[in-house]
Order: sequence, then structure tokens, then C-alpha cells
Amino acid sequence: MSNNPVKTIAVLTSGGDAPGMNAAVRAVTRVSQTYGLRVLGVRRGYAGLLKDEMSELAPSDVGNIVERGGTFLYTARSQRFMEKEGRQEAAAILRSHDVDALVAIGGDGTFRGALELSKEGINVIAVPATIDLDLACTDYTIGFDTAVNTAMEAIDRIRDTSTAHERISVIEVMGRKAGYIALWTSIACGAEEVLLPETYDYNDRALIDRIKERVAAGKKQHIIVNAEGIGQSESLAARIENATGIQSRATNLGYLQRGGSPTCKDRVYASLMGEKAVDALLAGHRNRAIVHLDGEFKDIDLAEALNMTKEIPENYLALTVNLVRHFHK
Repeated sequence: MSNNPVKTIAVLTSGGDAPGMNAAVRAVTRVSQTYGLRVLGVRRGYAGLLKDEMSELAPSDVGNIVERGGTFLYTARSQRFMEKEGRQEAAAILRSHDVDALVAIGGDGTFRGALELSKEGINVIAVPATIDLDLACTDYTIGFDTAVNTAMEAIDRIRDTSTAHERISVIEVMGRKAGYIALWTSIACGAEEVLLPETYDYNDRALIDRIKERVAAGKKQHIIVNAEGIGQSESLAARIENATGIQSRATNLGYLQRGGSPTCKDRVYASLMGEKAVDALLAGHRNRAIVHLDGEFKDIDLAEALNMTKEIPENYLALTVNLVRHFHK
């Protein structure tokens, strides 16, 4: 430890909030302080960094936050940081506080901002936190587990009233252009259909024909999980009702999915990722991404992490079809 050049770490949360961010900040802070490192909390992400909204965190500052959703450091988006001059200014502010490394917690935009900041000479460690699970470099992102559980519980409740009224419910879940929340909740909730931006062909006719087949087989209600990347749930429900004569309603779960107390998994995995970020710095690593791959927490090159790609697992897609196939007969 005495030979390690890292003495002061800054930590921020950026982009969309995700349940478990507080657990990650807490772990970064307390693990760092265990090794005698100074920790500065940056408020309001990269936007706050440019305004020098930074103060030292004591162990007590991160007490009683692990169970809270959102982020106690707040978050914001910054157009100024997207410009090279803004990033140069941010780097200068970090140096003025003798910051040796920045831990940036967030999603794709946060990772890309961290990579650009590294080009200004700042050592960065990026920790994945996004409910969308849309970072290709990792099998897990902080907040996803809470978001899918929140959506699952909401869909279960909607099914009750959908069954009572023998109606079709089109339920829109978040995820931007990624369909992971939609895919997981559709399986967990026994949805009759799931529409994913990665796979949906916008063929209303085929969708409606499948609904009619199930109705003929005795199906009394339908749950259709629609991903945010497709959207237009209200108009889709109207088209289905016009074509089938069955009452159809749309529900957009919206930001409900981002809030709430994190699940145990999000609290524990976020804590382990925060610890891994500090471990990487103590090992002398530079410009890394913390990931969960093949059941292990690792740190990998940040630029390589952002160049990775992934697709929706084929076996998950096949399962969504097989679980409702008996209603097609």
C-alpha cells in the first residue's frame, strides 16, 4: 500500500439513476478508507464535476444509504462535458483536488465519458449501473435486478384486473433500445407475447392472428409486454382492439421501475463491484471497467469493454415461444 501512487479517489454517479448505486458508493468509500485513501464525493455527475461540486466523504456520510434507491450523490447529464474543452476543464478540477483516480458509476454514456476523460490523463474506473442491462461487457449491471422485480410485481397486479375483465393488456417497460427488462419480465410473468426492439418485425397481423388463435383455444386474457424501444403502446392496444373486438388497454410502467429499495442482489453485487474498483486501483490498474462475467467480478480495459457487442440469448427467445405454444394449437 505504501508504494501505491493512489492517495485520493473521487466517486460520482451519472446518467440514469439505478437502485444499488448507493451501495456501490458506500463500498468505494469505506473500502478506500480501510486502506487509508481519501475519498471525494462528486455531486450531480459530470455536470457537478464541472461546477466543482465536490467534498470529502467520511465513513458516516455513507451510513444508512444502502437501502435507499436512487443516488445520494444525485445525478445529471451534461452537454458541456460532451465537448473536449469541458472534459479538459473537468480534468483540471480533479487535479486541483489532488485526485489520483475517478470511479464513475453509471451506464453507457457514463462509460464513454470516463473513456474520454482518460484521454485527458485522468485514471478512471467505470462501474456498470443501469437498469437496462445494455452494456455488452458485463452480464450484470447495478439496478437491473430491482427493476425487473418491480416490473414483475406490477405486471402480476395488472394481470389480475386483465383477467377480471377478460381483456388484453399491453404493458410497456423501460430499457431504451434494449429488450432485457421486457424479456425477463415476460418469462417471469407468463406473458403471452413479448415485443423486443432486437427482434420485433412490427407485423401486427401475425400478432393479432396469434391472439385470435389463443382466444379460440379458450384464452380469456392476454398480457403483451412491450419494450420501450418499440413504444407506441396506446396505438398498439387500439389496433388490437379494433382487429379483435376484445377490450385492450395500455399501461406504461415508466419511471416506477427506476425507484424503490434495491433488492438484496443489487445491494450485494453493487458492493462487490465497488470493492473491485478500489482493488483495481490498489493493484495499479488504469482505465478499467468493472464487469461480471462467467460468474466472476473482473476488471477489463475500458476501451475494449465499450467495443464489445452482445445479442439477446437465443434460448431465452425460444423459451418465450415454447411457454405459450400450447395455446397456438
